[in-house]
Amino acid sequence: MDYGNFVGFETIGNATLIAYDNKPILVTDPWLSGHAFFGSFGNSHEIPEAQRKSIFESPFVWLSHGHPDHIDALVLEKLHGKQILLPDHVGNRIRDELIEQGFRVQVLKNCEWVGLSKRVRVLCLSDYFQDAVLLIDINGRLVININDAADRAWGGTVKKIVRKYDKSYLLKFFGTGVGDMANFFDEFGKRVVPPSVKKKPLGRQIEFYTQLYGATDTIPFSSFHTYQRTDSCWANEYRSTIDELYDGFTDTTYKLHKPFARVNCSDDNLENIRPQQLERTPLDPIEFGDDWSQHLDSNDNKKIARYFHAIESLVDHISFINFVVGGKTTTIELSKKRFKRGITFETPRASLINAIENEVFDDLLIGNFTKTILHGDWDLPTLHPYFTPYVARYSDNGRAKSKKEVAAYFEIYKARAPFAFMLHRFERESERRIRKFVGVNTAALQIPKKLYLFLKRA
Repeated sequence: MDYGNFVGFETIGNATLIAYDNKPILVTDPWLSGHAFFGSFGNSHEIPEAQRKSIFESPFVWLSHGHPDHIDALVLEKLHGKQILLPDHVGNRIRDELIEQGFRVQVLKNCEWVGLSKRVRVLCLSDYFQDAVLLIDINGRLVININDAADRAWGGTVKKIVRKYDKSYLLKFFGTGVGDMANFFDEFGKRVVPPSVKKKPLGRQIEFYTQLYGATDTIPFSSFHTYQRTDSCWANEYRSTIDELYDGFTDTTYKLHKPFARVNCSDDNLENIRPQQLERTPLDPIEFGDDWSQHLDSNDNKKIARYFHAIESLVDHISFINFVVGGKTTTIELSKKRFKRGITFETPRASLINAIENEVFDDLLIGNFTKTILHGDWDLPTLHPYFTPYVARYSDNGRAKSKKEVAAYFEIYKARAPFAFMLHRFERESERRIRKFVGVNTAALQIPKKLYLFLKRA
């Protein structure tokens, strides 16, 4: 492929977009190494040599958030000298760590266009969950890179901008598969399948979000990994296939394209890249340093206790956390007040201590080899909203551990778009309360929710 006269973009890999203006200009979230989340994730498709070359020739690199399938440490080692573009995440953890490693870093101010070349400019929106969206204007066409973010008070801004363009491409995660912690068991040892991973027509979901944001075209994105550890490959059963993405998509007003596309933003021609699907043999956890028989020692227990006790807000929601490591149980008591709820994590020592020391507990959860039991009053089989937000998002990534720091953290995001922020928080809390009583995949929840979102569409 000769990119000498090419103005457009390509999608490849998991969540990688390459923007061109007669040459590579920008790459997003390049994940090439094939391992993430302590070896649990692997690439589902190869990344052809032409795209690999363009990735390393791009002068600008945008990183959406801190997960290792979006920030690949092995790739970053080869990107010194490039201009790293980051969302304006409160806490600035990624910025500070990259600067310390000698990278050139530019934080993109929220909701401001920044020119990268004659025909490529970008606008970034970050949210309180430490996720981000990148809007890319390429020769008057708009690319909406939502990756695997969910609308947390930025959706209205995106829709408003989309309405200004005749041609727009929605790039978003689609798939029922296992995205977050889903390796749940009940107290009797029986697997609990969360409602979020149950199969439903994906084409309808894609059609809905295409209409919601007002895009003319959609390219499935940020959905292409496989589970490759022997203790996590159980989750492959719930992964969506590419063919399933089109099930139920019937609206001829919009176009749903295959993933891995090359789009010419001069004549709007689109062609498929067709990378080869990778065949993976399940790997023993020991290859990633995890021996399930290994025990915690006294220093490990102190590290774990110190880590969780520093996150003050947990006390209001969680009474205790058990860690079963090598068959032995360690209990971290968080509150001695009336029992509300608790968690048991059964996990190997090496990854657990790595997650604690490096403050990346979300990596342990998303890997889906850690077995999780919920005790007490949880709304649904999920660690949201009582655990994951406080530990992984606000504390680990946002550097907000005390209640005072969390309050200040939210005030910063609220100040960026006060009305949208307050409306979003009201919507989320209302949905949570209704869901607790009527369930997730029920008509009592889904019909009014879809009607409400329909009224909010672009």
